[in-house]
Order: sequence, then structure tokens, then C-alpha cells
Amino acid sequence: PDAWPGVVAFLDGVQRSEVVGYVGSAPIILADVAAAVRERRDRTLRTAAVGRRTVAIGRPAALEALEGELPAADLIQLPNDEPTHPVRDLNAAARLVDQARGALEVAIGRTYRDADATSWLVIDGSLGQSPHRAADAFALGVVKSHLSLPFEGEELERYLRLPHAHRTSIFAPASHHVAPVRAWALRLWPWEGRDLFHGLVRIEVAPANGNPASADRISRWLLAERAPISAPDPRWDRLLYGIHSVEQYLRASR
Repeated sequence: PDAWPGVVAFLDGVQRSEVVGYVGSAPIILADVAAAVRERRDRTLRTAAVGRRTVAIGRPAALEALEGELPAADLIQLPNDEPTHPVRDLNAAARLVDQARGALEVAIGRTYRDADATSWLVIDGSLGQSPHRAADAFALGVVKSHLSLPFEGEELERYLRLPHAHRTSIFAPASHHVAPVRAWALRLWPWEGRDLFHGLVRIEVAPANGNPASADRISRWLLAERAPISAPDPRWDRLLYGIHSVEQYLRASR
């Protein structure tokens, strides 16, 4: 592993939501979302950009009925094309909260980029959800989730049994992304005796960095980011400390 050269920044977001009431059978959900960039310069982390947003989500009639009783929040209406169903509405609201957090993360990333165009920005999650991220030659996404896998059969087995401190070949993730990126898997910690996904992350970069030399260099930098360990977080094997510090900051400064 090689230490990251120069300044490096980390971007992540958090969210918290709760049902605050019902109008008939229609739920009202109140959510707080936040995102921040923390920059490491001379071994010291500082907050470089931060944003917060409170949203209230519900059916139009339910939001109107509780107008004036909700705290200051942006109102997001659930679609009215189907009859009210509490479970369906809660699931739809959860997706809208995810979208609100994701949009805020993109906005905070743009704010940081407006101030610093050439420092590396390590983003928790995929680059491919934003054309600006996907084209950023100094951004990379670290994806901890493996809900979708890029291969099948023997190729998938090789992917999941990747040895410690090794990377896979470079590939183009599935076309559900709104912008093209290049990716590879990297094993941060040994998995033997543990789950196949232990220490396995997917790295996403702009197409300009989708070459073996760049992938090797970035992988060495990321392996050096394993210390300090993000314990006691249960995701410590896939959670870089810089990203962990963003989450800690956002939760401590609510």
C-alpha cells in the first residue's frame, strides 16, 4: 500500500426518518438528511462542505391537513394515482428519503469541487448516478453493497473469491447508471473463514482512469486507507476511516 499523495477528501451522507402521524390511513413521514465533505490535509481531517435538509413526505391531502403543525420542512408529495395504502406509502417515502439524501450528496460534492477541482474526492457509493461525478477524473466511488453483481458462473466465483490485497480486472458496470464509469473489485481484508463479501468493495472511476496503471495506483492508495480501522462499526471491513469520520461528524452535529 502507498500513502495517498497530497490532499484527499471524503464525501458521505446520513439520514433519519420517522412516522410523525397519520391522516386517516395515510402516514406522514418526517426525515432529516445531511451530507458533508471532510478533507484530510497534513494528516488532519476538517469539514470542507456540509448541508442539511428536513423533508415531510405524505399524500397531498394529508400534508394539507397537517399544515402548520409540522416543523419547518420541505414538503414532498407522494403520488396520488393509487388508493392510500400505509405499507406502500411508507415504502415509497423511504425511496424518496434515499433520493433526497443522494441529491444532497451530489450538491455538496459540487460545492466542494467548485472550491477545489484537483484534490481526490472519495465518495461513499456509486459515481454513475451523476454525470458530473462520472466524468470527474479526481473522484472515485467506493461501493460497499453487493446487491447487484457484475458476473455469473465461474467469473462470479473468481470475483467473490478474490484474494486479500488483490483487484479484479476492469469492467463497465451495468447500464442502469445514468453515466458511464469503469470499475473493479478490491479485497481490503482477508475473507477466508468469514463471509465471501468480507472486505470486498467495488471501486468506480471516470472512464479516463479505467486503465490498469490507474487501477493499480488507486488500489494501493485505498489499501493504505484501511488504518485506522472504523471499529466498532459492523461495516468496518468495507468502511474507510475517512468515510466513517464523515458519518460520525454528521451524527454528532445534528
